[in-house]
Amino acid sequence: MLPNNPLTQYFRQPAIYIKLPSQGKFYPPGTLNMPPNGELPVLPMTSNDEITYRTPDALFNGTATVNVIRSCVPSIRDPWIMPAVDIDAVLVGIRIASYGHGMDLTTTCPACKTEDDLTVDLRIVNDTMKIGNYDQNLVIGDLEFWFQPIPYKTVNQNNQVQIQQQQAMRVVDGDADEKVKMTQITNSMAVINETTTNTVAQSIAAIKTPAAMVTETEFIVDYLRNCDSKIFNQLKNHIVDLKKNSEVQPLNLNCKECNHQYQQPFTLDLSSFFDNAS
Repeated sequence: MLPNNPLTQYFRQPAIYIKLPSQGKFYPPGTLNMPPNGELPVLPMTSNDEITYRTPDALFNGTATVNVIRSCVPSIRDPWIMPAVDIDAVLVGIRIASYGHGMDLTTTCPACKTEDDLTVDLRIVNDTMKIGNYDQNLVIGDLEFWFQPIPYKTVNQNNQVQIQQQQAMRVVDGDADEKVKMTQITNSMAVINETTTNTVAQSIAAIKTPAAMVTETEFIVDYLRNCDSKIFNQLKNHIVDLKKNSEVQPLNLNCKECNHQYQQPFTLDLSSFFDNAS
């Protein structure tokens, strides 16, 4: 923004205001400017933002999401660090601010296979967003576990690891030597296991023992690598349940052809979520 620009008053203004599912919790100090009323102003996207979302590399490495959030929701000062449970609500808010609250969707009835075109009211979608109960601890033996949502940066890194491992497996698939296949499978499993352990560790805010309160991630990772597999799986399943409770809920639909009631998953495919919206 240039100083003394006479056109400043005509710059984009907030189109809507949204509440975060996390209510601003779990943000490190200095990463969120929360207004007193708890509602963040959301600006429409610029033409540069739209170009960013059409750049495959930026979509893959997460910079598209981060840059657009930084542009449209300046109250979130560091989108990389924001809790992942807020991402969907913020992106839906940006789409509403940029293109309106209606989003066209094609659905297929699972009973009669009839296709139907409908318009989803994204305001209702945002109103139903919530997060799992991260205030509830989990007691296992002498230990008390407290949890927190993982940051967007971790989610993005995990997605990249998953894609990379899938690509690596496709390379050795087919006519590849069995020894090469087994080596790749072993390597991929090691990478995935390490990623899972680190994700579980980052989802644990603290572990309380009878003698200490442990919050250091390196100590928690060390514990997870050496604890009983039953405990590890119990922790992982608890975190998976928290994640499911934080996801966008499916749409409840009624088929116009056969009157069958069914649920349509509503997923935010970022490669198309902002595409052709106008």
